[in-house]
Amino acid sequence: MGKLAVAAITSLWVIPMSIIVNYIVPDPYMDEIFHVPQAQQYCNGNLRSWDPMITTPPGLYYLSLAHVASLFPGMLLMGTTSQYFSEACSTSVLRSTNAVFAVLCGVLVYEIIRFLGSNLSDRRATLMALVMSFYPLHWFFTFLYYTDVASLTAFLAMYLACLRKRYFLSALFGALAIFIRQTNVVWMLFVACSGVLDITLDSARQKEKEKVDQDSDHKSIDGKEATLRSNLRKRKPDSSLDRFDGEKSIASTEDTSGLLYDVYTAISTSWSMKWKLLITFSPFIVVMVAFGIFIIWNGGIVLGAKEDHVVSPHFAQIMYFSLVSAIFTAPLHLSVAQPKNMLQELRQNWPLSLLLTLVALTAGFASVHFFSLAHPYLLADNRHYPFYLWRKIINVHWLMKYMLVPVYVYSWFSILSLLAKNRRKIWVLVYFLATCAVLVPTPLIEFRYYTIPFYIFMLHTSVRNSGRATWLLTGTIFVGINVFTMGMFLFRTFKWSHEDGVQRFIW
Repeated sequence: MGKLAVAAITSLWVIPMSIIVNYIVPDPYMDEIFHVPQAQQYCNGNLRSWDPMITTPPGLYYLSLAHVASLFPGMLLMGTTSQYFSEACSTSVLRSTNAVFAVLCGVLVYEIIRFLGSNLSDRRATLMALVMSFYPLHWFFTFLYYTDVASLTAFLAMYLACLRKRYFLSALFGALAIFIRQTNVVWMLFVACSGVLDITLDSARQKEKEKVDQDSDHKSIDGKEATLRSNLRKRKPDSSLDRFDGEKSIASTEDTSGLLYDVYTAISTSWSMKWKLLITFSPFIVVMVAFGIFIIWNGGIVLGAKEDHVVSPHFAQIMYFSLVSAIFTAPLHLSVAQPKNMLQELRQNWPLSLLLTLVALTAGFASVHFFSLAHPYLLADNRHYPFYLWRKIINVHWLMKYMLVPVYVYSWFSILSLLAKNRRKIWVLVYFLATCAVLVPTPLIEFRYYTIPFYIFMLHTSVRNSGRATWLLTGTIFVGINVFTMGMFLFRTFKWSHEDGVQRFIW
């Protein structure tokens, strides 16, 4: 078992499902009606052409050019295309770009899990990677020509390179991620901050460890004579055990230290290491400066259809993310142990916990009351599942959106508590802020935007919450949802009276 097994098993469902989808839905659908013709223009050599309705950069189209170029010689030999390169860029071939990225995603997820959980067996890491490859939003858009799968692949490559402290390569993948979807600039900042925290907190921990070792050595020297006299017949204490106890003490301090301590340590250590950090993370700074120049030149972050994608304060969006993520991973959040553990954490410092709960509930009620947006696309398009979520659940009664607030808050508390078991509190705070920075400005409810923060959550909770039954149950939920959504997409078609063609249900 290992990354080759992940790639092989992922291919076993990617290839046949791609064939089925292309057979039943051969023509571009939904957003593909913009992406496919644009990519075909690039295949024709018209690199200056641009559809003003496309909101994302052309990174996916350039990657598709490379993909089609790698397939073209084989397609010529098999006689599946003419001698003209442009004719090879059919809808099915362009969709296969995401099929390749889906396999790469599985391998990258496996590598990250093995890095974060070095104590996990290959078999367990393989199971986790395969389950995550069935995440419904990722799985569904593997078979369509959207930017989501390529965007996730670039992010995972960027994050893995940063974890391995290959920062130049990480920044390079970050630039690619932004070139596919510009909101990935936030996730590049998150990755850079994660790298800075790893360096600064590791440096502080190392200094504390050295101090503990020195104190232990001094005590050992001072008491050596007395120890030898009183324990002539006893075995001499092993200094390695003392060192282990010191490391254990430091690890304990790391796990239980508060957020303020983490912030103080990160800031003070960053200042003392400022020149080293500036040099180490200069590739990220270059990409950020280039992105800032792009925003000034473009007049905003969105490329096309700017009037329909105006940045708006949509704080309710982060509430929806927490609920959707908790539903997808219900075995983690609704187990008997999780609420019990959360209650124990609340009791340890109940005044602060009570205050945080009241603040979270107040913020939740304010978000759904003042910052719950209904985009015109949401209200008008009954092909998307958020249309029914809004009409049948959130907006079914004026009280419903308020009744859901405690569920949103519990979901967020559960997500953050699971992350805090494996990461420092300051890292969890950076994750929360990055998620807000991506989702809050987005006026349209799109579950596709939840993919990257969901994957980050799953990757970092997999290290400890690795029970086989939990992962098998989560995988069963994923597969059940996938069977339902793909069945609805392929076979439950309908028509609009004001528009020709068959309509299909989609995320």
